[in-house]
Amino acid sequence: MNSRRRNGNGNERLKGRRVLVVNTGSRKKRFTLRRLRELGCRLTILNPAVNWARPYAEHWILADTADHDASLRALAEFLEQNPDSPPEGVITFWEDDVLLASRISDTLGLAGIPYDVARIARDKHLFRAFCRDNDLPAPGHAMIEPGSDLEQAVTDLRFPLVVKPVFGSSSAYVVRVNDLDELAETVDYIHRNISADVETSLSAGTGIMAEEYIDGNEVDIDILLQNGKLKFWSMSDNDATREPFFVETGQCIPSRLAPSQQAELVDMAEEILERLGVRDGCIHFEAKYGSRGPMPIEANLRMGGDEVYDFVRTAWGVDLVESAALIALGEYVRPVQKPETPRKFVSGKYFLPPHSGVLASLTLPEDAGSGDLQFFKRVGDAVLAPPLGYEYLGWAWAVADTLGEAEERTERIMASVKMEVAKFTRGSSLGKTVRKTSLSSAHIARDAVLGAARIELIRTLPSDEQRSLHVGIASNGFADSDNPIEAELTSDANGIAETLGERGYRTSFLDFNRPFDAVRQIEEEKVDIVFNLCERINHTSLLEPHAASLFDILQIPYTGSNPFTLGLCLDKIRVKKLLSFHGIPTPRWDYLYEAEESFSEDFPLPAIVKPANSDSSIGITNDSVVDTREALLRRIDYVLQELKRPALIEEFIDGDEYDVSILGNWADSLRVLPLSRSVFTNLPEGYWHMYPYEAKFLGSEVHRRSIEVQRPPRGVPGKLTSLISEIALDAFNVVGCSDYGRAEVRVDAKGNPYVLEVNPNPSIGPTDCVPSVARLAGLDYGDFLEEILRLAIRRYKDRPPYYHLQMSTL
Repeated sequence: MNSRRRNGNGNERLKGRRVLVVNTGSRKKRFTLRRLRELGCRLTILNPAVNWARPYAEHWILADTADHDASLRALAEFLEQNPDSPPEGVITFWEDDVLLASRISDTLGLAGIPYDVARIARDKHLFRAFCRDNDLPAPGHAMIEPGSDLEQAVTDLRFPLVVKPVFGSSSAYVVRVNDLDELAETVDYIHRNISADVETSLSAGTGIMAEEYIDGNEVDIDILLQNGKLKFWSMSDNDATREPFFVETGQCIPSRLAPSQQAELVDMAEEILERLGVRDGCIHFEAKYGSRGPMPIEANLRMGGDEVYDFVRTAWGVDLVESAALIALGEYVRPVQKPETPRKFVSGKYFLPPHSGVLASLTLPEDAGSGDLQFFKRVGDAVLAPPLGYEYLGWAWAVADTLGEAEERTERIMASVKMEVAKFTRGSSLGKTVRKTSLSSAHIARDAVLGAARIELIRTLPSDEQRSLHVGIASNGFADSDNPIEAELTSDANGIAETLGERGYRTSFLDFNRPFDAVRQIEEEKVDIVFNLCERINHTSLLEPHAASLFDILQIPYTGSNPFTLGLCLDKIRVKKLLSFHGIPTPRWDYLYEAEESFSEDFPLPAIVKPANSDSSIGITNDSVVDTREALLRRIDYVLQELKRPALIEEFIDGDEYDVSILGNWADSLRVLPLSRSVFTNLPEGYWHMYPYEAKFLGSEVHRRSIEVQRPPRGVPGKLTSLISEIALDAFNVVGCSDYGRAEVRVDAKGNPYVLEVNPNPSIGPTDCVPSVARLAGLDYGDFLEEILRLAIRRYKDRPPYYHLQMSTL
């Protein structure tokens, strides 16, 4: 829920002005770009990739913003190619890129904060040292180097201490410690776990420091500076944090501190910024007022995050985005004459998880009343509480004519939200536990929680909410390909995406011709479940099973068979061995891996010679069936030498071919769909009775006219139909298919059925065999696709994680 709305009024001094935005940040920052566009700014965005901000950008400059040199090169290339579009100002709302924004403003000679100044403010240790060296307030502090003698490192400091990253933000890895033992445990935890994956601002560095704990009331001071002059300030109180991790819980505006105390804080902040050399900018300054008077915590050289914009605009009528843009463009900002009391009083609270786990249920009110409610998580999402992560689920705020009334309204909004976070414990689907000593297991448990969230979403999903899922279609994109197999892969994926989209699913096409991009897309777009159609990776079908392996590694639920089954069924020789071992009738067979190997001298003819590890009938032609020993040897040599594949020799069964389509998983829920029968008797003389490659993919007119496909079969005895279905089910189970599959069965002149092969990943385009026979069973194409999704979801619900990777038949 998000009630943040803005009118379309612009600012004449901003209309048409070119602004370079450094890093879009997360979707929570959407309002900043939307507001800049409303004000009339023309935005060029420097970002690692084109993303959700596309509607707001006039130009994109793509570069890894953590690599300053690469970003500056990309900017230079852009300016060379677009000489008429140089930025007139540079701005960032993202803590990670304050330093890069400063380097760019220095390079282009634009208004901003010099890089050497920003580097001191951004580095908490340098900032503390600067304050100390200039007789400015600062707590005692010390760097903590890996492997250092901790007692010696903090010998001049008084406990309690606060341990924090030098470049952190959002209170990530900030921990209070009360003695040397806690310090040792905390330092060990941070050194082993600190990562930009938890807090992206840490990409600037992962050093840590300790400083003396500052008592008192914490405040945020939002400041506008231009040409070294203070144009505006606003102070808000931060509610008491959840120690020892300093998790923020809420805030209110204006501050309750006495005017004299507020004046001391503002004077301190102004002096520190002046001495640093900060002359232009929108600054978010954090401080405390306690027993030692005003004390700085940190100076963030960008606009305060999330609710700050709304709080300041509601209370004082000052638009920080507009003001920041004016300052960045060098346009004069008039000093703000603040009234003694604000227009409105504002109170806000964060929704914090009581523990790490999965958001199991959530009920939001239809109307937040005279306030705002935003929730950033949905049911099934992982939520991380310290020490595993530093997330909040959402926030609520309310406005009123008094602060007490605003706080009461906020509490009512908070109370109207019903949520439950399922805690991960030993024996849960995650198979991980948060141990008694929370810090010691954080490096294990965090990954377990995040990785298993998608599986937990599927396991807890109510059946009537299936269409709320974001489905990734894993396939292969071949635009305008002349290869019929490639064209079919792309067409099937597009058809599935379109059909699911019509039924309300959100879908994304995952192109495994670009596997790294596909994985990144899964993570960035938060795909819930994958519809696995992938048949190629790196342009070979031999890697088909590894897509499913990747989904298992990433703990992403997917439809269809597991990687073992997909790999097994690509190897026709191993399947033959397995079928024979289990007594499932299959034509007599032999095989060769090398030309020097021998095979049975009395092998019955006619025979068919197939590449033993190709799919889609590749290598199968009319010449594949031979009826003399000489022709057999030639065909074997062709497969081994020309196709470079092992050769499977199979007795050719001249008779009707049955496709047996099966839905389901466990033995008690398998469902055989109506059979499909191919009758070859009308083929002209000289054509063997089977499907060569050209019949399946090249549109052979002879085969199209002559092969009669019956769905359902006509005139077949019920006993034979049952027998075909039963041996197909046995084969389906023996190779370990999941959700759906198709077995190919031949019946000889005497009515004996033989399993030719099992396809655990058959084509399921709208006109393919499996959906066609499903239609006979009352499932239209959309119903059929949803049934596959339902079966996959049930498979994850009914069994422990990774149960589908077990093979009970071997």
